[in-house]
Amino acid sequence: MKDLHTRHKAVLPDWLALYYGEPIELTHGEGRHVWDAQGRRYLDFFGGILTTMTAHALPEVTKAVAEQAGRIIHSSTLYLNRPMVELAERVAALSGIPDARVFFTTSGTEANDAALLLATAHRGSNQILAMRNSYHGRSFSAVGITGNRSWSPTSLSPLQTLYVHGGVRTRGPYAALSDAEFTEACVADLRDMLGQTRGVAALIAEPIQGVGGFTSPPDGLYAAFREVLKEHGALWIADEVQTGWGRTGDHFWGWQAHARSGPPDLLTFAKGIGNGMSIGGVVGRAEVMNCLDANSISTFGGSPVTMAAGLANLTYLLEHDLQGNARRVGGLLIERLRAICAQLPCVREVRGRGLMIGVELVRPGTDEAHPEAAAAVLEAAREGGLLIGKGGGHNTSVLRIAPPLTLTVAEAEEGAAILERALQEV
Repeated sequence: MKDLHTRHKAVLPDWLALYYGEPIELTHGEGRHVWDAQGRRYLDFFGGILTTMTAHALPEVTKAVAEQAGRIIHSSTLYLNRPMVELAERVAALSGIPDARVFFTTSGTEANDAALLLATAHRGSNQILAMRNSYHGRSFSAVGITGNRSWSPTSLSPLQTLYVHGGVRTRGPYAALSDAEFTEACVADLRDMLGQTRGVAALIAEPIQGVGGFTSPPDGLYAAFREVLKEHGALWIADEVQTGWGRTGDHFWGWQAHARSGPPDLLTFAKGIGNGMSIGGVVGRAEVMNCLDANSISTFGGSPVTMAAGLANLTYLLEHDLQGNARRVGGLLIERLRAICAQLPCVREVRGRGLMIGVELVRPGTDEAHPEAAAAVLEAAREGGLLIGKGGGHNTSVLRIAPPLTLTVAEAEEGAAILERALQEV
């Protein structure tokens, strides 16, 4: 393994992050488990960054991929593509957006890039509102709107971005307020900002911030924001790359916790829909989606093979009510973790929805982030046979827990027990 790590460092850039002091190579998986090159089995509570959404080696998906690959692997969007049309029909119907159009990409970064292009072209403005502590991808434009210093390596951007309060409930200047007062204060901040700008194109927001540590505002905040945005003609882009497809349990899309003012104008998705295959996309109102006045194609977006995988995965998810499983098993898991962490001085908060759970760590006796503890727990959990993630903003350290949506109660209990031992070691 050290040999492979040495080869990795010799040919790949230094900024390409790796987990663990001694990185591991995952060679295969099944269900909610993966194996490394030494044959050791792990319970997977991160799913390749919330991407293996259903299960590793799901037979329905692997069969669909193999059958489509045996027919034709690639054609581009210059030709009619039946799997792409069929998946677009299903995504449009599920989106909640009237008269929706769908454009497929190969990643969430590219989906957000496309949404920003559409919003700025439609509005004739390059001004974007984004949330503090946010993350939207690693392209030039996506980095330019990311409100998380750890993931934004340059201040250069094709967009003019202003950052709004509200994505983080329990930190910042409004943390001590009630939910209603918090929402009121954030709306007032948004109104004030819009009063000092000219022609904002859109607000882009993750309903639950992913890389930022699974933080979220009170339900209804983005509905209140949308009412203000409408007064100024600005669009709402919901970044559902991590929250989509029922992961939160309560809703199929994260925006539905803020549905009072209707659906977003544009919704971006990726990660889980392909269960590991490279699918992303943007779905939105026809008026916005059709606004470009130049030709465009996608060479790899909407690939017949990835579309076949997406169709099979989505069918499985809906037929087996994995949203309901996320709600039930995720609810049990979060309560188990809250009970475990209640007496641990290094844990500030356990938060989340469904199978999207964050455990925020601090230096005992303080409110200060403890990144060393997060790294240590990550290592200890791996030693115990559990893979989790980590994240957070500039002043937070969060363990990120997001298993495949087929997680069983027994596996949830097993993972919680391993994590308990890892936390106690720290």
